[in-house]
Amino acid sequence: MRPLEPAVAEGTALEAKPSRAGSPVVQVLRERPSAVLGLAIIAFFVVMAIFGPSLAPYSWTRQSGPVYAPPSSAHWLGTDDSGVDVLSELIFGARTSLIVGFAAALVAMFVGGGIGLIAGYAGGGTDVALMRTTDYFLVIPDLVLMIVVATVFGPSLSHVILVIGLLLWATTARIVRSQVKSIRERVYVRRARSLGASHRRIVFQHILPQVAPLLIATTVLTIAGAIFDESALAFLGVGVPTVSWGTMLEHAFERTAMTQGAWWAFVPPGLAIGLVVIGCYLMGAAIEDALNPRLRVAHLSIRSWRVRPPAKSPAVARATEEVG
Repeated sequence: MRPLEPAVAEGTALEAKPSRAGSPVVQVLRERPSAVLGLAIIAFFVVMAIFGPSLAPYSWTRQSGPVYAPPSSAHWLGTDDSGVDVLSELIFGARTSLIVGFAAALVAMFVGGGIGLIAGYAGGGTDVALMRTTDYFLVIPDLVLMIVVATVFGPSLSHVILVIGLLLWATTARIVRSQVKSIRERVYVRRARSLGASHRRIVFQHILPQVAPLLIATTVLTIAGAIFDESALAFLGVGVPTVSWGTMLEHAFERTAMTQGAWWAFVPPGLAIGLVVIGCYLMGAAIEDALNPRLRVAHLSIRSWRVRPPAKSPAVARATEEVG
């Protein structure tokens, strides 16, 4: 029996070609150039943060040139109002901003993931109580509350990380809770429960592996929000008491860099923040596609096709020969 082919129009058909097999992560990176771009952006700034002291041409604490000197061969990004090399500040500031972003995102992941997992699996009154608390954190303006808490506890690296992380968990909790409520009703989870599996076994072996891809993707997106919030706090004067991209923007704004036309004092840190945020958003979507088990059946779909002319029937072929 000849296999049936999907007809899309009279006299035409599609020839489906399955995609190449391989690692899902490599497949997504190959099929989505935006994912490669996001990974390259994040990797570039991570390398800059790790090897910052050896890469910086000058010290970020001592004057190395004239005040507001424009970009030149000696100072590629110019100098600020104190004569400090802007490139050196940018490199050292990358370490602070990325540490705050990654650490705060991890705090939000553990808090939000744990609350969402408990609320979604337990249900009932526990779910209602935890979600009402989550709703309160969702409606409160994050930045305003961060400013109040950071002012009360004082500026320090650990305080800023905890403040940002403990105020960004609400969205993660909501997403994880909705996913857990869906997974706990699936057939294999009910079967494990009927066979006497403990709650701990069901959560860690059946539910958590299914939620992990979504949790990882949400965490990558949270990194972008955490870096943005750290920059906002530093710009308002309640951030980390050391150099960061946010403090560079604060100094440029307070010390008349904009009015004097010293664009090199505020454009590089602003551009760095924007690039990291874009890279995290691109990678967040790519990680979900690569690790979510529900999306691994994409190789069964039609990836490429071509229109093929239909085969002539014996009657048409015979009539053509007679005419010829």
